[in-house]
Amino acid sequence: MPWFDSIKSPKLKATRKVGNDIPSGLWQKCTACQEIVQTSRLEENFQVCPFCQHHYRLSADERINMLVDPGSYEELASQMGSSDPLAFEDKKPYSERLIEVENKTGRRDGTLLGLARIKTATVVLVVMDFKFMGGSMGVVTGEKVAMAAEKALEMKRPLIIVSCSGGARMQEGILSLMQMAKTAGALSRLRDAGVPFISILTDPTTGGVAASYALLGDVILAEPKALVGFAGPRVIEQSLRQTLPEGFQRSEFLLEKGLIDAILHRHRLRDELAFYVNMLAK
Repeated sequence: MPWFDSIKSPKLKATRKVGNDIPSGLWQKCTACQEIVQTSRLEENFQVCPFCQHHYRLSADERINMLVDPGSYEELASQMGSSDPLAFEDKKPYSERLIEVENKTGRRDGTLLGLARIKTATVVLVVMDFKFMGGSMGVVTGEKVAMAAEKALEMKRPLIIVSCSGGARMQEGILSLMQMAKTAGALSRLRDAGVPFISILTDPTTGGVAASYALLGDVILAEPKALVGFAGPRVIEQSLRQTLPEGFQRSEFLLEKGLIDAILHRHRLRDELAFYVNMLAK
């Protein structure tokens, strides 16, 4: 037997784990630059990494608190909720999925509609929340966007829509796809009346949302490196059998091609919105 086989590995003394009394969730690693950031610092910074400026997703409530004057938001149609008109079922019934996500988020739908003020200027505001089934556009989302356009037309006040969506909600089938035409028609009436519509694209804005109201704004703004497009890059590469250019479908690429008007850091968004609202409202 070789001499080293007879040597026993030294036993390591168990050491006390440090930090057992420290609550979890105080720190997190940035998915972009890998730096360790305090969670509280991210929250104070509107979920923007202080090291690399990576923009994390915001919930609808966080987005509203960031954009509007304190206490000015008045939600409309809050009781509107999705149903299961097609009795859709995949791994589980759609009706069960709705109950789960409603319990998790405390909301009946992921799209919020309301009136608010941005630096004293009254606007009609729609905000989508990715936490509610990926921000997918179902019948309720289409109805709220159409209602928002009608309200803006009635009040002659600017409409602002903050998009964050994976696209149409497949569990509602053709009824979901019909919302593309419905919302586009409502926005065309707004344009004919000369009432401004400002569209804000965040990560991601894809599928049927990108193919309808999200890209119909009089002014189209985007956050840095937001994914914007109809189909995902992987699907396009498989269809075209070509390698896509670097940064394809990101907001910087779209700005270069003239599809959007400006890319705004989240910290500047409220000030810039106030500028556009006042300029267009005149």
